[in-house]
Amino acid sequence: DMEKEVKNFDAMGIIRIGASITIGNYLLPGYVTQFKQTHPQIDVKVIIDNSEKIQQYILSNEIDIGLIEGVVHSSYISEHKFRDDELVMICGNDHPFAHQKNIEVLRLQSQPFILREAGSAGREIFDSTMTTHGLDVTPAWESTSTQAIVRAVQANLGISVLPYLLVKDSLDRKEISQFWVKGIRFQRSFSVIHHRNKFLTESAKDFIALCR
Repeated sequence: DMEKEVKNFDAMGIIRIGASITIGNYLLPGYVTQFKQTHPQIDVKVIIDNSEKIQQYILSNEIDIGLIEGVVHSSYISEHKFRDDELVMICGNDHPFAHQKNIEVLRLQSQPFILREAGSAGREIFDSTMTTHGLDVTPAWESTSTQAIVRAVQANLGISVLPYLLVKDSLDRKEISQFWVKGIRFQRSFSVIHHRNKFLTESAKDFIALCR
């Protein structure tokens, strides 16, 4: 009976996907649209949260597949990298750093930072990079909302670091400015993940292949 149920699992018609905020905003809608074209019988359920939470959902079997940024923290999670990404430093248009190419890293210490919450992949990369360069940054603001961060930066309340995909439109509209810190680039990878012991249906394998 169990073997029969496993073989017919795809017929249940549900796949549960979790995605980080950047991927959920900019990549996942396209992936789901492509997937539905080849698997119209499958109902796709989606959760969007930060990368740490998505990994927790994988481990607790609340989702089948996750799409995350940054580092996988559990040996029970299998990961397949599928795209590179970069975080960018942003400030208000009237900020002294605006469009500057070689800001010394020590000048960041005196700046108020507006950052994503702890647990987000971008925050993890930023914190580890600052620690490597001997800086201890305590944010003036923390937010799960990228839009709130961009607006605060636009109002010159502080500087921030966010995924390029999430701020590209604001940069193109010249609502905020980008700047570069000498010798530092915040690069990371996007990965599709699943529990290493989880049975993957054919449709789940197809979704992973589509992302890769």
